[in-house]
Amino acid sequence: MEMQLPPAVAPGDRVAVVAPSSGGAHEHPHVFELALERLKTVFSLEPVVFPTARQGTEFLSRNPRARAADIHAAFSDPEISAVFATIGGWDQLRICAHLDHGLLAANPTRFFGMSDNTNLSLELFAAGVISFTGGQLLNEIAVPGELPAYTEQYCRRAVFDSSLGTIAPSTRWTDEPADWEDPAALETSPAYRSNDGWQWAGANKRVSGPLWGGNQSIVKWRLAADRCVPEPETIDGAILALETAEDLPSPTTVRATLLSMGERGLLERFAGVIVGRIPGQSFLKQPPAAQQRAYRRQVRTAIIEEIERYNPSAPVVCGLDWGHTTPVAPLPIGAPVTVDPVEETITVESPS
Repeated sequence: MEMQLPPAVAPGDRVAVVAPSSGGAHEHPHVFELALERLKTVFSLEPVVFPTARQGTEFLSRNPRARAADIHAAFSDPEISAVFATIGGWDQLRICAHLDHGLLAANPTRFFGMSDNTNLSLELFAAGVISFTGGQLLNEIAVPGELPAYTEQYCRRAVFDSSLGTIAPSTRWTDEPADWEDPAALETSPAYRSNDGWQWAGANKRVSGPLWGGNQSIVKWRLAADRCVPEPETIDGAILALETAEDLPSPTTVRATLLSMGERGLLERFAGVIVGRIPGQSFLKQPPAAQQRAYRRQVRTAIIEEIERYNPSAPVVCGLDWGHTTPVAPLPIGAPVTVDPVEETITVESPS
């Protein structure tokens, strides 16, 4: 499938800010204002706040057409160079029926969002447009304390360059939940821990292909709803990317998602698998440290074992700085990626 990379953004460009999922920006305005300020001061961009961005979750839940309309308006505006989602949620699947793939394909614009916004990334993939899973405003740009240099570096590449190039592991990371109820808490950085690097499994061979996937829960729900599920030949030779969310899904749930993909004839088609760093805690759950370590290990084992069952020829790399931990490197869904377990490198290339 031929994919088009939207034009790069330039410093000073106008970028749209939308809420295709939930109303977190309305409910936590101080976090939203920090995100807008960082778009301006760190990335030298001019944010244009679209109507949905300031609406609450109740309004957005009642109006899936309004959310789709903001996406259409942002993509079709010739003065908008990129579109940033405020935050994720859980029901973006409801707006997908209202999206016009022809309009999105005719107006390719760089989109940045993750978690529930996996829906929009996979709709754009179906329309032949590359988008970025990452760079979401409230939880990735407006992190407490300083914006991590790692996040800034890879977000800059995603926004301003033609490719991310070779991705390196961060030196440190955190899954400590942010306190959005207390504005003063935004001034204090979370506790970071040393990064032990990526974990490799599966076949020991270099593979390349377009990236497909995103958040595990959203992939599962789209399979259940049969929404834009790719035909097996469409993803033949692609690289599967998966990450888990703040609800900390059980290892069995994660395993079942991959089992379902395997039984559907999809899992065997991927050339390789990329797994985002698995969070062990969130604002929803804070188990003891030992339980967190055990949970991350169990989820990783479940993924590796299901890939081995259905696709033993695929290399698997776990622990990327991508998903529901900090810092992050946004990954371009639809762009060509090379996974090399021999050199232990991951390289994102520009579409030819």
